[in-house]
Amino acid sequence: MPIRKAVIPAAGLGTRFLPATKATPKEMLPVIDKPAIQYVVEEASAAGLDDVLMITGRNKRPVEDHFDRAYELEVALAAKGDTARLEAIRHPSELATVHYVRQGDPKGLGHAILCAAPHVGDEPFAVLLGDDLIDPRDPLLIRMIEVQEQYGGSVVALIAVDPEQIHLYGCAAVVPVDGEADLLRITDLVEKPDTAAAPSNLAVIGRYVLDPAVFAVLRETPPGRAGEIQITDALRTMATNPEIGGPVHGVLFSGRRYDTGDRADYLRTIVRLACEREDLGPGLREWLENFVAKGFTD
Repeated sequence: MPIRKAVIPAAGLGTRFLPATKATPKEMLPVIDKPAIQYVVEEASAAGLDDVLMITGRNKRPVEDHFDRAYELEVALAAKGDTARLEAIRHPSELATVHYVRQGDPKGLGHAILCAAPHVGDEPFAVLLGDDLIDPRDPLLIRMIEVQEQYGGSVVALIAVDPEQIHLYGCAAVVPVDGEADLLRITDLVEKPDTAAAPSNLAVIGRYVLDPAVFAVLRETPPGRAGEIQITDALRTMATNPEIGGPVHGVLFSGRRYDTGDRADYLRTIVRLACEREDLGPGLREWLENFVAKGFTD
């Protein structure tokens, strides 16, 4: 069955960015001139996923408004002849058909994904976490969908990290797949292991393509680390019991990834992307070079 649905959990409180996120959803924090969540929906759309379900919570109405039409603003821009900005504000509403459901209780990522079961039904689907932005020049999600279509089951995205950092991630034990340089079969998964006990330095990042069997597994998965229902625990069950929804594979990603869930990485993301823009890059790069040369003082 072709994959056409994407699930984007967006119910987090954004506490690491307080007080900015007191009244503004963290997903709406701008990365240059677009909210972070728009980059994620654009990635889903570019991979051919035209049906997007966002798992939201209280105070997330601005997310819904952003992917809706803004007729009064459109009329004002059209009257000014500002076609560039008119196209820019229409673009989010044209990316996909976007639906919303509230998570209610914050019981973890696994619970958020389980909230998507009535909408997804009996179809494989993608999950994209909003804190991970993947550069469109590195089509990770497209590759993951290809793997799922070829091998079935579920697919997660993996990156190699410093072993001292593996305790911050879900960690995968893997075996190679013949003839596939970037593909591994996952034999076990551990959520945020102690460094000494980690089975590898391969960390799970925020892209998943999941078999719908994951819903039944999630319903039987008890709360794990931090008292939350962890998608890592459910995928571990499926990886060690491939008769439940097929195997679990990992695509090893070495492309450009931007972490907007950490304040310092968020700032680095903005600088990196702005430096590559034709309209901003030349002036910004020149200023940065002078700023560094002067010892970070004006």
